Amino acid sequence: MNPAQLKKTTAKASRVTRKLRHRFDFTQSAMPGLGVPLLKSQLRVGGVSVSDTLRERREAIVPSLLTWFEVIGYTVLLEPDITLGKHQIGRSSYSDVVLCQRLHNALQKINPTKPDEAIAAAIYQVTCTHGSDLLENNRRFHKFLTTGVEVEYLYNEEIVHDFVWLIDTSNLLNNDWLAIHPLTIVEGSYTHCPDVVVFINGLPLAVIASIQLSDEQATFKEGYQRIQTYCQQIPKLFDYNTFLIVTYGNRARIGTLTSDWQEFLPWRTIDGEDFPAKGATELEVMIQGIFDKRRFLEQVLHLIVFEENGSSISKKLLRRPFCTTQYPKKSLHQG
Repeated sequence: MNPAQLKKTTAKASRVTRKLRHRFDFTQSAMPGLGVPLLKSQLRVGGVSVSDTLRERREAIVPSLLTWFEVIGYTVLLEPDITLGKHQIGRSSYSDVVLCQRLHNALQKINPTKPDEAIAAAIYQVTCTHGSDLLENNRRFHKFLTTGVEVEYLYNEEIVHDFVWLIDTSNLLNNDWLAIHPLTIVEGSYTHCPDVVVFINGLPLAVIASIQLSDEQATFKEGYQRIQTYCQQIPKLFDYNTFLIVTYGNRARIGTLTSDWQEFLPWRTIDGEDFPAKGATELEVMIQGIFDKRRFLEQVLHLIVFEENGSSISKKLLRRPFCTTQYPKKSLHQG
């Protein structure tokens, strides 16, 4: 990104940030007066109401994190707005991790020649897991994402074998791009509120954990450990996961489900060719370099691999050293 592009993008980001701050302030002032009955009466984590947890997390997320998603064309929703009825996301309960109505609408748009029964069959396969092994479920879903969902249906009294595609790589506008902050998830006896969940066509492909700036002792490892807790206690969310992100202010790290702490690394390039202009933050580069719509689909389709080593599975994000090191010969693993 050249200086002129950086200046233009920064100006847009400033406008978006002001708008987001207004929305943050409104929801924070509205929640105590209007109340969030379901959250206050039914959901508690360790004796603390989830509504209190949401307010704390809202303070932890700097608007700049969500700003960059809006700058690159995502819809950004705050969960209090959803809870208060301002926005509908197609979610019937807190245990839902796939936004089925959004998925259905997107699949109809992406697969216009497929009959309704083919779309329904694809959604059934995507949303029904076949076991408790998170990585096996994740690998199965990734195959659906990259090669399509094989379905069969009756057409002119003949059984047709076909594929339903979950994402449209040729027309980005056919996909539904959404980021929600935060998102309450209930699974079994556990309730958690991941800071940001990124949905493509109603599918939760990325989870972001954000560390509070006010805690001087906090490190990126705290975010990593929080994600590990999520994976253990609300694993259903991660059946669909492609990327895991940890942020701390304007700093950011990326990894996958099997990445060790040391394998969570910053992203150093937006376009994959040049280092960003001076003044661009790690967070800005990460969001634009990974979540730009075209680049995101390229990463998902071509740069995620599963490797088997005996009985274990490793999920890796293939990346050139150029993408994760500040200088070609200088590794940057510390956080």
